[in-house]
Amino acid sequence: MSKEPQNTPATPKSGDRIAKVLARAGVASRREAERMIEAGRVSVNGKVITSPALNVTGKDRIIVDGKALADPEPARLWLYHKPTGLVTTARDEKGRETVFDALPEDMPRVMSVGRLDLNSEGLLLLTNDGEIKRKLELPSTGWVRKYRVRVKGEPTDDMIAPLRKGITLDGERFQPMTVSIDRQQGSNAWLTVALREGKNREIRRAMEAVGLTVNRLLRVSYGPFQLGTLKQGEVEEVRRRVLRDQLGLDGESETRTPVRRRKGKAAALTQKTDRAKERADARSGQSATKPAFKGKGSAKAGARPGTRPKGAPSGRPSGKPSAKSTAKPSAPRGSKR
Repeated sequence: MSKEPQNTPATPKSGDRIAKVLARAGVASRREAERMIEAGRVSVNGKVITSPALNVTGKDRIIVDGKALADPEPARLWLYHKPTGLVTTARDEKGRETVFDALPEDMPRVMSVGRLDLNSEGLLLLTNDGEIKRKLELPSTGWVRKYRVRVKGEPTDDMIAPLRKGITLDGERFQPMTVSIDRQQGSNAWLTVALREGKNREIRRAMEAVGLTVNRLLRVSYGPFQLGTLKQGEVEEVRRRVLRDQLGLDGESETRTPVRRRKGKAAALTQKTDRAKERADARSGQSATKPAFKGKGSAKAGARPGTRPKGAPSGRPSGKPSAKSTAKPSAPRGSKR
């Protein structure tokens, strides 16, 4: 006779909730870890659990999908310049390439902080720690996300006034956005948009509601973390000191050297495509048209970015990211996703 799964193995009441421990170990976000537990994929001290209402300590033996849970690494955070054409998900049911497929081979298993949709680009934060992911994603933390947005049409202050007050679409309430009109460029206009929560396709849907169509959307900052001059497909680790200062992490020492900027597969593919286009233009005697943003990965829009904003977001993208590091990478543990 098979034994029924046990929900409450004998463990001390001290310690942390099992889902939190799994999240900190980089297995999944806390919510995803709870679903894994309910599906019977986790055991503690040899007994399958199906309820996340359990505290565990370092003395408990935790098995996930048949593999022992490794000791958690120190919390880490990376800046990644996501190109268009990649989906922000671990697995795509349509078989499309994901951001995790495009990361450098030696990246550890990471999770994205929020998402950027298929046709959006710019700063995407990656972390190996579920608690950091949760802290950065919660609307209550008030992290400002800033975007450079190109729209078709000639927007006016009267047109975008509803966005500054907040609108309701299909029963869903969008909080007020900070929107500034930067410049008109032919039949398009460049805007700077800042908001404190990131609902699905929020900017595109809000712009459409006031008669504007977004044809380019680039995130340039997420809270204090900035895209700066990071090029498409490049990844850069945030220094431990910055994590302590900005996220209030505990006083762990910087046990590993943060990595310098590295090019993922997406960056190499983009550069190869650009070189081929340049050769074709040279043969035909044509020069490539300069894009509105100088360079594939900079946060420029016809002018050099200024310094980091203080208080409310300004109308221009911020300067270089505070997370810049120059040390050589060390070999991280785990797989890339």
